[in-house]
Amino acid sequence: MGALRVTVTGATGLIGPQLTAALLERGAEVTVLSRDPDRARARLGDVTAIAWDPLADSAPVEALSGRDAVVHLAGAPVAQRWSAKAKRAIRESRVIGTRNLLAGLAACADADGGEASSGGANSGDADGDAANGGGRPRMLISSSAIGYYGPRGDEPLDEDAPPGEDFLARVCVEWEAEAAKARGLGLRVVQVRTGVVLDAAGGALAKMLTPFRLGVGGPVAGGRQYMSWIHADDLVGMVLAAIEDERWSGPINATAPEPVTNAAFSHALGKALHRPSLLPVPGLALRALYGEMAEIVTTGARAVPAKPLVLGYEFSQPRLEQALRSALGSASR
Repeated sequence: MGALRVTVTGATGLIGPQLTAALLERGAEVTVLSRDPDRARARLGDVTAIAWDPLADSAPVEALSGRDAVVHLAGAPVAQRWSAKAKRAIRESRVIGTRNLLAGLAACADADGGEASSGGANSGDADGDAANGGGRPRMLISSSAIGYYGPRGDEPLDEDAPPGEDFLARVCVEWEAEAAKARGLGLRVVQVRTGVVLDAAGGALAKMLTPFRLGVGGPVAGGRQYMSWIHADDLVGMVLAAIEDERWSGPINATAPEPVTNAAFSHALGKALHRPSLLPVPGLALRALYGEMAEIVTTGARAVPAKPLVLGYEFSQPRLEQALRSALGSASR
């Protein structure tokens, strides 16, 4: 068996560069789909970069055929004020983007060299089939989020918990449903419901650092709501495990084993930064700043990684204080 061949979308986002580096270290051949291939190559190094606009076109067959796996990370940032335009971008980048990825997968020939499936933009194109060079990928690892569950208080939520009914939950339901259609094309599908990623270079943690470093950070909206977090190393580790282990299938909660309250997280972050963390942030102030998006911070969900634990995944950063020190240390190197 030759080197693993993996295609990644959203490779220049929060977790994409770290995942790409881990794949390259393992000797994988990595193809990335990007609106700006030159920028992707400059940032990611030894990858093949192919142009794709997820909202405009089916994913190009030449970037998918003959690959072992596709890791789909693309999506507009959620951590922004949810104007009508932003909400449309959040939904369409995930739902329509995944639908267009599936159209590209459908246009690949079957692994046994059969005809391309109907429904893809290039279906029935003999030249497209001839160019396949190995058939469809065997698996699709698609991003999702613990926003799937909606606000649920202190209720522990494993992967079998039902979805919520708020905006982000509805987006996640649609998003996962589009990815699930790849099963009809013969792919193993894993939907990675990601929690708050501890990466000081971006995402939620990066936004928290300035006020905490200034000594004005603290619990939000009383601090009793749960935060389901995961270190970036473990998120990458779970994606790699999902690629390598056929037992990984369906939705998985990509969160650390012990979710904590917002107050406990604030205390741990202040301690890691050697700063006070006692100044409360009123929920009204956050809603004034972020509007509806503030609900995901002021409510929260207590997601637990039941499937990864049953499958034997070993967390490299299972404890919050150590995970925060690791994330902050990585950013300073």
